[in-house]
Amino acid sequence: MYAPDLTGLDLSIILHTTSIARATSMNRLSLERRTQIISALVEGNSIRSIERMTGTHRDTVMRLLVEVGEGSKRLLDEQMRDLSCQRLQCDEIWAYVAKKQKQVTKDDDKSRVGDQWTFVAMDADTKLVPSFLIGKRDLPTATKFMNDVASRLSNRVQLSTDALAAYVDAVEQAFGCEVDYGQAVKFYDAEPAGAGRYSPPSVTHVERKTVVGGPDRAHISTSLIERQNLTMRMSMRRFTRLTNAFSKKVENLNAAVALHFAHYNFVRVHKTLRVTPAMAAGVDSRLWSMVDLVEATTKD
Repeated sequence: MYAPDLTGLDLSIILHTTSIARATSMNRLSLERRTQIISALVEGNSIRSIERMTGTHRDTVMRLLVEVGEGSKRLLDEQMRDLSCQRLQCDEIWAYVAKKQKQVTKDDDKSRVGDQWTFVAMDADTKLVPSFLIGKRDLPTATKFMNDVASRLSNRVQLSTDALAAYVDAVEQAFGCEVDYGQAVKFYDAEPAGAGRYSPPSVTHVERKTVVGGPDRAHISTSLIERQNLTMRMSMRRFTRLTNAFSKKVENLNAAVALHFAHYNFVRVHKTLRVTPAMAAGVDSRLWSMVDLVEATTKD
C-alpha cells in the first residue's frame, strides 16, 4: 500500500491547510451555532467545555468571543448615552492576564500581563451598567474610567465608591463640583487570614464619608456593585477564583467583559425588576433575545 511522505514540504502544506480551515471555520458557523456558543459563554462555561459541548474547535470559539466582544463594546458605547441615572455605585474587581503578578518580570509588558482590574459603574435603581474599564488599579485608569462615566450622563448624579484613594482625584477631574460624591469606608476585624482561609475578614463597621457636594448619606453605599462582582465571577469563567481559568491576552479579557455587560444590560431579566436593566433605565423598550444580541454584534 502506498504511504504518502508527510515530511518536509508535504507536512508544511498539510499544516498550512489545517490552519486555514480553522481560521475560516467561524465564517461557516450558522446563526444557531453562534448563538449556542455565546449562550454557553455568558453562562460561565469555559472555552474547552464549549468545545466539547458543541464540537466547535476552541480556536473558533475564542475568535467568536473576540468578535462578539468587540461588537458588544460598540453596542454599549452607542446605547449608553444621555443617561438620567440618579445614584451610581462604582467598584473594581480583580483578575489577571497571562500570569500572576508575582511572576511578572522586568522584560514583560506590565500593561498587558499580571493584575488587571475591571472598574464598573452601576445604577442603584435600574441596575444598569453604563460603563466599565479594564486596567491597572491606579490614578490614570480611575481617571479615564470616571471621565467615561461622566460623559454618559445627562444630569447631576450621586456617586458612591469604596475608599480607593485614586477615586478622589479621578472624580474631581471628571466631574469637578457637579457631583454629589461619598465614600463607603469599611473596617474589618483584626483576625489574620490563616492557612486554608479563602473568605475575607468580617466587616466590623462602615463609615459613610462625604467627599464632594451633598450626597444623601443613607445612599452612600457599594453593596449593590459588590453583589455585581459576584455576578461577574459566576458568569465569566476567567474571573473564577482558585482555578486555572484566566485570560491569556488582555484583548480576550476585554471581549469577555464587554459580552457579559451587553448580555446583562439587554438580555438578562433582573429577578427583582422583572425586566432587563436597559428596559428599566429606558435605554431600550424591548426584551432582547440571544439571537438579537448575536445578530447585533457579529457579521454574517
